[in-house]
Amino acid sequence: MLRIIVVNEFIGTAILILLGCGIGALVSLTFSLGHQAGNWVLTSLGWGMAVYVGASVAWSSGANLNPAVTLALTVNGTQTWASFPFYIVGEVLGAMFGALLVYLLYKKQFDTNKTPEKTGGIFYTGPAPECRSLGWNTVSETIATFVLVYWIIQQAPWEPATADQAPALGNIALGYAGVAFAVLAIGAGLGGATGYAINPARDFGPRVVYALLPIKGKQKIDWAYAWVPIVGPLIGALLAAGLYSANF
Repeated sequence: MLRIIVVNEFIGTAILILLGCGIGALVSLTFSLGHQAGNWVLTSLGWGMAVYVGASVAWSSGANLNPAVTLALTVNGTQTWASFPFYIVGEVLGAMFGALLVYLLYKKQFDTNKTPEKTGGIFYTGPAPECRSLGWNTVSETIATFVLVYWIIQQAPWEPATADQAPALGNIALGYAGVAFAVLAIGAGLGGATGYAINPARDFGPRVVYALLPIKGKQKIDWAYAWVPIVGPLIGALLAAGLYSANF
């Protein structure tokens, strides 16, 4: 079961990041056929659908795809602490692999891109320079993640975790479509503050890969900000789990 968790979370998260960051590459790279064709609506819709595809693929492990979701489901007893590190490993490595696939798929566009100093946003999140405030940026990520996680953990029927079975939404297809709509709504309504990471693996994995990629003139990585899309989502997840436990 633990092997299934790692493999499924790896594959599902990789697909999530491949499709999600691929949207960033589509609209940002100078010679992409989708350059300048995108807007925030496309970004929000695309990330929502990326969640749906990734989650549907990883259904047999519960399709967390997000350390914040894993933390909340573990804290409230839906998943076991013994499985916790296996989820995290699969999610982070999957996010890194997905980011690498985005680079390989758009390799020629990266090579000919006229604005390499702006490519970081394809892979990781951050606020507009004029709105940089680590405290308030953390609050933004906390609120957005709270909405996502609270929606997820109260979807019935969740089956309690056992030693050989991961939890899954009662109606898998409808449940994961619901998550996609939740992510779409969060992106459209709450994403403008920080780019709505709402997932530590989604930001950290691609950020590390971008730092290693051989892109000439690439954007300087803001490592001083990198903790915000990790800490904010984890706080939001704990608050969601706590509120759910207090009420149910």
